[in-house]
Amino acid sequence: MNPTIARPPASQHPSTSNLRIRSLEPLVPPARLCAVLPLDDVAAQTIVAGRRAVERVLDGADRRVMAIVGPCSIHDPAAARDYADRLGRVAERVQDRLLVVMRVYFEKPRTTVGWKGLINDPHLDGTFDVATGLRLARGLLIELARAGLPTATEFLEPITPQYIADTVVLGAIGARTTESPTHRQMASGLSMPVGFKNATDGSLQVAIDAMQAARAEHSFLGIDNDGGTCVVSTTGNPWGVLMLRGGRGGSNYSPDVIQEARSRLEAAGLPPRLIVDCSHANSGKDHRRQAVVWRDVLAQRAAGDTTIVGLMLESNIVAGSQPAGPRDTLAYGVSITDGCIGWEETEQLLVEAHSLLG
Repeated sequence: MNPTIARPPASQHPSTSNLRIRSLEPLVPPARLCAVLPLDDVAAQTIVAGRRAVERVLDGADRRVMAIVGPCSIHDPAAARDYADRLGRVAERVQDRLLVVMRVYFEKPRTTVGWKGLINDPHLDGTFDVATGLRLARGLLIELARAGLPTATEFLEPITPQYIADTVVLGAIGARTTESPTHRQMASGLSMPVGFKNATDGSLQVAIDAMQAARAEHSFLGIDNDGGTCVVSTTGNPWGVLMLRGGRGGSNYSPDVIQEARSRLEAAGLPPRLIVDCSHANSGKDHRRQAVVWRDVLAQRAAGDTTIVGLMLESNIVAGSQPAGPRDTLAYGVSITDGCIGWEETEQLLVEAHSLLG
């Protein structure tokens, strides 16, 4: 005979839900934000043409080298527009040999804690006004597309793409999330090519596995354009590319590592193409060494290694970095996350690359 368990009345049941949730704040549905900030024909043409150009570089039909250049993270939209104006002028000068894409990163994964990016905390004051962050991010991406400048961004939160993915030419999955099934599934449904960075320990296999996973069909939980929970079913994304950023063991852009990466990609049935990130562990986390990596990798490409189809630079208007803080205390055009090279050096490196690739 089972003992009888005394239960309190329903009204006295202890709470078992949301015990560590401080608040829940509704967001505008993606469709509504897209209606407020729509793509026009000029912006849409930039995005479609930019995606096709990236795809042609990845499949070898376009012999240009991608140069993915821009701030480590965007914290000041006005400075980002200033930077974009400068980059756009140089991009036109080098466009016959370089496909220039502006790095416009709004979400920052952190090893422990820290400022998480413009979307998460646009006022830099811990108020986490995500609604404003999404509006600022989408608005900036549309402005840059109207100006004819293709953009790249990292997708961190799986809901973010519903708000901004239609404005992006090249997506990225970061070193901390490349192994995540959620992000691999998300990448399988994205409408643009996606770069997968090697793991923080330097492992190439994690990113190669991610590329294979993202090429497959998936079904997973997500939201639709009206913000409703749904099952998202994807067709798979064939346009993945390996991004080398170094790891805890050091850099990974030397010719022997490039050859190893090529062999692994071919063994996995993937196109032998990769992009080298000149920052992070490849530069020893010293922004001043990005130029060393840039020139070394370009020399490899100029010598005939077509495995290398792109390079990435963390660059801003002014070199270096500064601690995050109230906006009115920050120096203009200086990164508040990773250190960046300054504009003059950026322009010099792009012009050098154009000459070398001739």
